[in-house]
Amino acid sequence: RRAFLIDRSPEYFEPILNYLHRGQLIVNDSINLLGVLEEARFFVAIKNSQPPEDHSPVSQKELGLNFSGADLSCLDLRYIHFKMANLSRCNLAHANLCCSNLERAHLSASVLDCANIQGMLCSNAEGASLKLCNFEDPSGLKANLEGVNLKGVDMEGSQMTGINLRVATLKNAKLKNCNLRGATLAGTDLENCDLCGCDLQEANLRGSNMKGAIFEEMLTVLYMSQSVR
Repeated sequence: RRAFLIDRSPEYFEPILNYLHRGQLIVNDSINLLGVLEEARFFVAIKNSQPPEDHSPVSQKELGLNFSGADLSCLDLRYIHFKMANLSRCNLAHANLCCSNLERAHLSASVLDCANIQGMLCSNAEGASLKLCNFEDPSGLKANLEGVNLKGVDMEGSQMTGINLRVATLKNAKLKNCNLRGATLAGTDLENCDLCGCDLQEANLRGSNMKGAIFEEMLTVLYMSQSVR
């Protein structure tokens, strides 16, 4: 186990921690807003490096977590608010991201092998490694990656029953041996995608681009009625 001693004020860090958990910045009247702002800058949690001249409360729009290149592997990150966060080149292998808010987050070139990422929603995961990931939730929550840039991702062996990949870009992606039963792939760009050994039973492939896609050793028969391109 790894431990880090960070000698900072817990009073100023508490609002930041609450923001990560709830996605809403709440600061008590007794706390100096400039102290919270400086604390956020220390943890690279605010994009804008200029202090507000009017001392107005820090809004959610100013927050943009930057964890680029960080090692977050094996961490319990459930329900953490990563909206618009920069997680590019992060190591998130074996992390638990169940129900985390990844709306408009950037995960390009990140490693998420064996991660638990139900409900995942991001804008860019180009070149990321998502091998053996679990996108399935026992409660029935379906993972949502609609419109996400997944060019060149490696998702080999991942469990993705019922996942929503509508109009997503999976050009040159590796999806070997993935469970895609009941997945929504309508309008998805699957050009040159490796789908060898995939289970596509009842998957919706209507309007998808399958130019150059590889379908060897399929577990179930792929009917032409599932796709019109």
